[in-house]
Amino acid sequence: MDAEQLYNKLQLNLQSKLSTKPTIRIAGLAIGGAWIAERLASDLGLPQYGVINVAFHRDDYAEKGLAAMRSAEGKATHLPFEVTGAHIVLIDDVLFTGRTVRAALNELFDFGRPASVELMVLADRGKRELPIAADFVGEHVSLPDSQILALEKVSRGGTEKFRFVREERV
Repeated sequence: MDAEQLYNKLQLNLQSKLSTKPTIRIAGLAIGGAWIAERLASDLGLPQYGVINVAFHRDDYAEKGLAAMRSAEGKATHLPFEVTGAHIVLIDDVLFTGRTVRAALNELFDFGRPASVELMVLADRGKRELPIAADFVGEHVSLPDSQILALEKVSRGGTEKFRFVREERV
């Protein structure tokens, strides 16, 4: 699975969406989704993008919330646009159970009530625990439950590219 190819597919999808609704705002889930949102904003000439840190809304906060806050590289939630009434595309790298997206929606609604929210992901692993589906998907993938799919940024020739690595779940 080529993360760069999937990114290009999502970029075209978002560009098409923006041509019909130029008032869309984008917000990436820290960390991977924020990387994607930042690059999409740059590549598509968008004036801004938001970052959503879901750490405080995780349903496993006691187990993973503090670790999630530390691993989010200090990326606190930052939404440089009015949320109330906005059409927002949430962006994440991998969709699996849907629990992180649920947490992101809770965090987003702490800032206001959007007119609509759509979800864009590079990879959809399936196996939902909640009734959440992505509106834009780079690729549907199948992995054993014992593995995670992690997005990495790699510098090549002065530019940053994305790649996926498979890791064993800890």
